[in-house]
Amino acid sequence: MEIKYSCVQKKYAIIATCQLNQWAMSFKHNRDNIIKSILMCIEKGVSYRLGPELEICGYSCEDHFFELDTVNHSWQMLADILSDHRNLTNNILCDIGMPVFYKGSLYNCRVFCLNKQILLIRPKLFLAYGNNYRENRWFKQWNIENGYGVEDFDLPDCIT
Repeated sequence: MEIKYSCVQKKYAIIATCQLNQWAMSFKHNRDNIIKSILMCIEKGVSYRLGPELEICGYSCEDHFFELDTVNHSWQMLADILSDHRNLTNNILCDIGMPVFYKGSLYNCRVFCLNKQILLIRPKLFLAYGNNYRENRWFKQWNIENGYGVEDFDLPDCIT
């Protein structure tokens, strides 16, 4: 028996960076903008879609980051994106920004999604502070002193 392999190899990847008109605490509006940007990326044959920082909840939520509902609503919007009937993340790596609560601390994270699954959650290593930036007021910087190892994360029920 002879096995033949057939595959098409691309010699390039198309990367899209998206600058969206996101509003603080306007979860459905922000979700809809993210979905529109993913659909545009699919239309253009994009392999990797990079969205803005904290794009699900909006960057300037300020002290609303202290409310767990901000994180919960962010997960709900991500669940909407992953479960959309158009299979938005099929064959396109979507890098989505949102706050994530882990081990008693809040992190500014990138969530990498592909084929309706979360592959990786990457917390921010260095926070902006000084002048107009006060990220360390709301977020904890990921501790890199112990290495860059991978840790398990229990996803919320709305995702699983």
